[in-house]
Amino acid sequence: MRQRQIFIFPSRTGFFFALCLLVMLIAAINYQNNMSYALTFLLANLFVVAVLHTYANLSGLTVTALNADDAFAGQRSGFHFRFSSGGKQGHHALLVGWPQPKKSGRGRRLLAGLFSSPTMLAEEEIELEPDTSRDLVLHLPVGSRGWYEPGRLRIESTYPLGLLRCWTAVALDQRALVYPAPLVSPEPTSGAGDAQDGRWLAGAGDDEFSGIRDYRAGDNPRRVYWKGLARGQTLQTKDYATAVADARWLDWEQFSGLEQERRLAALCYWVIDYHRRELEFGLRIPGTELAPATGDRHRDRALRALALFGIPQEEDGQ
Repeated sequence: MRQRQIFIFPSRTGFFFALCLLVMLIAAINYQNNMSYALTFLLANLFVVAVLHTYANLSGLTVTALNADDAFAGQRSGFHFRFSSGGKQGHHALLVGWPQPKKSGRGRRLLAGLFSSPTMLAEEEIELEPDTSRDLVLHLPVGSRGWYEPGRLRIESTYPLGLLRCWTAVALDQRALVYPAPLVSPEPTSGAGDAQDGRWLAGAGDDEFSGIRDYRAGDNPRRVYWKGLARGQTLQTKDYATAVADARWLDWEQFSGLEQERRLAALCYWVIDYHRRELEFGLRIPGTELAPATGDRHRDRALRALALFGIPQEEDGQ
């Protein structure tokens, strides 16, 4: 944290403390009591020292944005951070989170922000010893599909005496990919259809073993031929009849009775369901076609295509 990024202001306790000092000073002047003067100036010095320590508690802190977890619309995404203390100064009682948006005007928000801490979302308190670092995950509710950016991360502290509040708002390049919320819907017509002419064939097969082939990236680990690997052979995968016969297509036109967002949500549901059942499937939506495949990578590509459907290229990070 640099000096221009850190703000410091008396807390409510600090204002009450200052008011008490003023009353004590008036009493000392009125009664010309040296002990009253000494106590008043001693406490005033304590306030000044508290300013330095409260500021130093935030100064020198380094915050690094790591990854953000993908999530479905309406759920919570985990945002990962690393807090580091690069010097001999530790950082104590740091409150980290995002300010909850307020409906009041900008002037009222600014005034309220000076005299009290805003309501925080996903608030966590952390401690950092000198020359150490700590990873932190903050979970935040996400909105509609697409990219979700949480905004500036707020870090504040009233350490050590609670008389002053020191805070900063850090802008970090971090965003989470939000998938459509899965919508339960009737299973679409499935088959190993031709992507060009749109014909569909009924799926068949009884999961019968059909042979061994070389391993391909994205193959289900359950079908890896581990015995062969133990014998010193190359990594191979066991093939089953249904891996070919049950290839299915998820097509945009299969849900023509639904509006756009509900279509995407229904397709999202069946992407997850087919992946869970280890069925080979392809995805065809306007502007994107994914050939039938299986595995986590294929599922993630399909969910990403649904999440970013209709979003301009400069916004989807490509």
